[in-house]
Amino acid sequence: MRTFNIQEATAHLSRLVEEAAKGEPFIIAKAGQPLVKVMPLDAPTEMSVKRIGFMAGEIEVPDDFDEMGRKAIERLFRSGEG
Repeated sequence: MRTFNIQEATAHLSRLVEEAAKGEPFIIAKAGQPLVKVMPLDAPTEMSVKRIGFMAGEIEVPDDFDEMGRKAIERLFRSGEG
């Protein structure tokens, strides 16, 4: 992603905004420090990305998963070991 200082961005703002609207975001910096990222309004953001089901089919949960280790846990509680 390209970075422009404020003066350069100001001088070429119209062109840069058109390019950003077409999917080429850019960063505006001041004294070499990034300040803002310019991108299209309809561009997906990290917060809008839905990750539900991203591991579908990758893992298998046994039917008795809520019982796994139950006896060992009960023994630990009864014995007072920790």
